Amino acid sequence: MRKLEQSIKITGARQHNLKNINAEIPKNQLVVVTGPSGSGKSSLAFDTIYAEGQRRYMESLSAYSRMFLGQMQKPDVDIIEGLSPAIAIEQNSAGNNPRSTVGTITEIYDYLRL
Repeated sequence: MRKLEQSIKITGARQHNLKNINAEIPKNQLVVVTGPSGSGKSSLAFDTIYAEGQRRYMESLSAYSRMFLGQMQKPDVDIIEGLSPAIAIEQNSAGNNPRSTVGTITEIYDYLRL
């Protein structure tokens, strides 16, 4: 039986302004990516990790389903291990409504309401 990965391991990330970055991110914990403007936070979180998780999810769909979704490019990274399918919510996707939540933005709230 295969042991479940306890972290996401990134080796050689070069997407956009990342310069051959290696990182290990623990799973099942709150993780925050911080740094000055232009340091590569979004490149790592959205353009590398999320993009690869989404690409792997799309590959798991049938060829017929993928026809309608288009092909996703692999991010410029050597290896990403321990990555599960992912969703992402960018901080500006909530629009101007201060009452928006993760549930309302993703529309899952409608399915969870009683």
